[in-house]
Amino acid sequence: MFKATLGIDGMACTMCETHVNEAIRKAFSVKKVSSSHKKGTAEVISDTPLDEAALRAALDPTGYRLTSFRSEPYEKKGGLFGFPK
Repeated sequence: MFKATLGIDGMACTMCETHVNEAIRKAFSVKKVSSSHKKGTAEVISDTPLDEAALRAALDPTGYRLTSFRSEPYEKKGGLFGFPK
């Protein structure tokens, strides 16, 4: 699995977070996506790495702008409260 950390410009409220999350879910098959308008970021967990150009293309029509993109391998924490099993 992979974790993408995105910088997103233009989010001002929780509804903006919802719009960004929906745009990402429509364009990609993801396990989890969460955005923060206060931090100006979104985190996406997916089985395959996301394509930065495709992310830009998915977000541009919504009025939000991708300002940064970082992808890294992701390993789900196991057990209760994230402690190893």
